[in-house]
Amino acid sequence: MSTILTWPKIEPLIKNLDVYKAMKDAFIQYSLGHAEIPPVGELIMDDPEGEVHIKYGYLKGGKHYVIKIASGFPANEQLGLIPGQGMMLLFNLSTGEPDAVLIDNANLTVIRTGIAGALASQALAKKSIDNALIIGTGVQARYQAKYLCDLMSIKKLSIWGRDKEKAEQVKRDLIDLHIDITVEDNLEQSASTSNLIITTTSSKEPILKSDWIQPGTHITAVGSDTHEKCELDFNILAKADVIVADSIEQNLIRGEIHQAIKHGAIDKNQLIEIGEIFNGTKNGRTKDDQISIADLTGVAIQDLVIAEAVLSAYQGK
Repeated sequence: MSTILTWPKIEPLIKNLDVYKAMKDAFIQYSLGHAEIPPVGELIMDDPEGEVHIKYGYLKGGKHYVIKIASGFPANEQLGLIPGQGMMLLFNLSTGEPDAVLIDNANLTVIRTGIAGALASQALAKKSIDNALIIGTGVQARYQAKYLCDLMSIKKLSIWGRDKEKAEQVKRDLIDLHIDITVEDNLEQSASTSNLIITTTSSKEPILKSDWIQPGTHITAVGSDTHEKCELDFNILAKADVIVADSIEQNLIRGEIHQAIKHGAIDKNQLIEIGEIFNGTKNGRTKDDQISIADLTGVAIQDLVIAEAVLSAYQGK
């Protein structure tokens, strides 16, 4: 019989989960060709504005295949509803029987994105980070900060958003990190003095400009997960020394890499997958003055890892 868990039951299980190693291993297996991940299913709505992503797949030799449905409807807040909705479904890979239905309100997607972002930043940024800048004021900004500070020693964290009061709220929500956090007014100045930048918005126009990015900077971009979204000036990728994708196949048709290739700024042959970095088969940053970029569009293996971890925690394994 299927296990059905809603977010109130899932949330306390998450607090004690450590899926960093499992997430890294899944990316490695993906880059080795040991995963089956079909193209992302997608629905885009205009009135009201909304989007639905359907991601699915499995690791060869694994226990489950996953089907994840996650949506975002920004106007929900005006209705007293949460913007994110969704669920993850786990099926037995040998029999097709449904093992778990996780009605997580898209929270597991947010969490696994935060974990992947932190792992990418840890692997590609300089070891000593004087100032990390997070662009955006949504829930992803909070999780990127949380998991980043879990993995790396950050001296100062800056927050920038179009709405300063929302940025101040992010700062208040992150008080438990016990680090120096400031809300920035001037994005150009903050970006030019940060050696780690994380972008978490749903912008369709570049927010971060090429001229602002200094040698030695690493950028982890997690907001652009469709073909029309774009947070980075494509010239940033043109000047980058290291360009990393979570899935080269997927990044060719969505995200920052897609935009840069469309404009002729970079070539497919320049791309490295994050699994290759984790596996040690490709180099990431080799010099402190290099500019590196991780473009994370979200891959179904991440959903598989987090869903299986929740099910195992619930079952007491």
